[in-house]
Amino acid sequence: MSSFLDSMLARAKADKQTIVLPEGDDERTLAAAERILADGVADLVILGDAEAIEASPYALDGARIVDVRAAEERAGFAAALYELRRHKGMTPEQAEALMDDVLYFGVMMVKQGLADGMVAGACHATGDVLRPCLQILKTAPGVKLVSSFFVMVVPDCDLGQEGTFLFSDCGLEVQPDAEKLAHIAVNSAKSWRTLMGTEPAVALLSHSSYGSAKNADAAKVVEATALARELAPELDLDGELQLDAAIVPEVGASKAPDSPVAGRANVLVFPDLDAGNIGYKLVQRLARAEAYGPVTQGIAAPVNDLSRGCTADDIVGVIAITCVQAQAKKAE
Repeated sequence: MSSFLDSMLARAKADKQTIVLPEGDDERTLAAAERILADGVADLVILGDAEAIEASPYALDGARIVDVRAAEERAGFAAALYELRRHKGMTPEQAEALMDDVLYFGVMMVKQGLADGMVAGACHATGDVLRPCLQILKTAPGVKLVSSFFVMVVPDCDLGQEGTFLFSDCGLEVQPDAEKLAHIAVNSAKSWRTLMGTEPAVALLSHSSYGSAKNADAAKVVEATALARELAPELDLDGELQLDAAIVPEVGASKAPDSPVAGRANVLVFPDLDAGNIGYKLVQRLARAEAYGPVTQGIAAPVNDLSRGCTADDIVGVIAITCVQAQAKKAE
């Protein structure tokens, strides 16, 4: 277990949050829930077939198990959802029907203050997880888009923060324009502060460093860097930078000698989803890095989407991260 995950678990235990897990029919989710409860990491609400969950081999004492078909909150949630979405043409009947969907029900628990965050996606697509979040919770104040990141912990590495990096966006924004890329950079810096408690050094990555290549892709990153500086002038942030210039001190000193972050970046902002997704998987598989995520940023309350290939260990980590995000949200 990495020091990063140890830190997330310890911080979660110190101020327990309530997390809703909508996928109570998934064995990995129940295995993760057993560990979370045994270690006192979080209070849990598990949605699903109550009889089947209670008959499972997992020790879930202390969890609240809710069958959405018979939940006492169902009528109130449906009424609240109708009020939220009636301007979009939703009918009371449609709102009632959506309470059969564990993802909508789980997000309504967060909206109504019965849970501090939600973790789902082990057996649902990303779009299905995020749709109710954007319809019901919406984006956080001052945030223009929802994006995602991975925390990468690289063994035997002295780059970044002792081998720890934040990679963004690796899961949602396919082709962000300069304005979106700037917001991803600023939001990623905030996420770094929330999780690491240290100052971010943000590099907007490209195949070019400081004009070494002239084309539209490099120009987008240059523009995004300028916009990000306007949004958050206090940040240590720079671009466009090649990956080696961003994280390797001697290369940074050679390629970008006047850069405030070259050679020491810990937050890496990729120019598009292809680069980000390929990049994190290369580091995970070839450097045997631990990859925690995708973690979402920009939603008004913490909701995180799991990979459908996740393990119970992955779910434990994302629950702990969600707890820390919820703590930070309350402290704002």
